[in-house]
Amino acid sequence: MGIKTIKFDDMNWDKGYQGNNVYSQSKLAQIMSIYELQDRLKKAGKTNVKAYACHPGSSSTSLITTSGSLGLRIVFVFGLMKLSPMVQSAEKGAYPELMCSTEGNLDESGFYGPTGRANWVGPVGNCGIKAHTLDKKVSKRIWEVSEKETGVSWNL
Repeated sequence: MGIKTIKFDDMNWDKGYQGNNVYSQSKLAQIMSIYELQDRLKKAGKTNVKAYACHPGSSSTSLITTSGSLGLRIVFVFGLMKLSPMVQSAEKGAYPELMCSTEGNLDESGFYGPTGRANWVGPVGNCGIKAHTLDKKVSKRIWEVSEKETGVSWNL
């Protein structure tokens, strides 16, 4: 959604807060953390554990009504979003997560979600990943920052 790396110097966005950019950064960090987890599992020889990157696309959930901008909340409240071909039901948004949890032979290097318009809606499949998402240096740093901030360290 636009953010190409993590704003490590101001991860809490104390300066220049923009809701969409913060949301985008959080999603990027989640995806990069999955790929870092995959690398760590492989290095540790944990072949019986699988980790997949997936996303729900543009799904009609309460996220917008609880944290979206005023304009988005108004559009959502009046049901206009549900009429858009760029939004799918919350149920369909859950499909990628269910697929990654239940399918046996998925490619861990994939990125699963809707494969239709702009990867926001449509049938679930491998929708491709952007090169910046695979930056090993950044994903390793996200992992290290996460361990430090949470006080939790995984011994893999």
